[in-house]
Amino acid sequence: MQTDKEIDTRGLNCPLPILKAKKALTDMRAGQLLKVVSTDSGSLRDFQAFSKQTGNELVEQQTVGDEFIHVLRRR
Repeated sequence: MQTDKEIDTRGLNCPLPILKAKKALTDMRAGQLLKVVSTDSGSLRDFQAFSKQTGNELVEQQTVGDEFIHVLRRR
């Protein structure tokens, strides 16, 4: 999937991946895609809650090895 921006939050625990994603999204235009790579297993449920609370669409989540990849669409 082609994304407009990617941030690496490997090694960071909650709430840092969410905070970094929130900051990245503020610099993006509506409809653009943000990819977040994390190693925090709690980020799966954190990004689901973040999406519901903010209205940014959670387009995809996947687990690749010990990494969790989240793709958000800016509202």
